[in-house]
Amino acid sequence: MTDSLSLAISDVARLTGLSAHTLRYYEREGLMFSPVDRASSTHRRYSQADVNWVIFLTKLRLTSMPIARMREYVALARRGDDTSADRLELLLIHRMNVVQRLEEMTASLAAIDHKIGLYQEKVTA
Repeated sequence: MTDSLSLAISDVARLTGLSAHTLRYYEREGLMFSPVDRASSTHRRYSQADVNWVIFLTKLRLTSMPIARMREYVALARRGDDTSADRLELLLIHRMNVVQRLEEMTASLAAIDHKIGLYQEKVTA
């Protein structure tokens, strides 16, 4: 893909796994790094940079980053390199939260696996 890439919202939805509704929501919420271009027909036209940004936003959402925190990150990113330390701190804190949730999920999965084992023993006995 090149910098001159120009994709319709349906193409970006297919590439990212998001719905067109979600893509429009991200735009309304101010989560796009820069405004999405519009064709003369007023249809959205996404660049490769837009697609890459949406993919990153998707990773943040998949790790349960709240929209408000994403908005904060985007605002910092738009301000440029002077905010690198602030963005680093925001992402490090988010990472700690993700690791904690992973540990909780791993413990919960172990409990579920234990219960499954008990039922399998009963069913096969």
